[in-house]
Amino acid sequence: MKYEQFISTVADRAGVTTDEATAISRATLETLAERLTAGEAKDLAAQLPADMQRWLIPPTPEAQKLSVQDFVQRVADRAQVDEQRARQGLSAVFNTLRDAVTEGEFDDVLAQLPREFAEVVQVPPR
Repeated sequence: MKYEQFISTVADRAGVTTDEATAISRATLETLAERLTAGEAKDLAAQLPADMQRWLIPPTPEAQKLSVQDFVQRVADRAQVDEQRARQGLSAVFNTLRDAVTEGEFDDVLAQLPREFAEVVQVPPR
């Protein structure tokens, strides 16, 4: 999936502008990079457009323990949106990620997140 298609899909799914979709996508992937191990973040980045890969550079090799609420709050703060919009955006980004990467890679990402995360992102099975 190309960068423009990813952002456009997120915008459509979240009901936001492309500028907001870009900010939410960036914020989600930056926060995800903090939550995943460095190796998993690198594996995910390898399957995304080059313009998005820099958003998945983790600050440390170890995954940070973030609750779902902390994750949502970081996305909201980074994207400068309210919490509800951040939750809508998270769902849109994760559903778009599911379409953009291999099933195995997406499953590997979800495996590193708390189970409660599935309720927030609302990713239906393939």
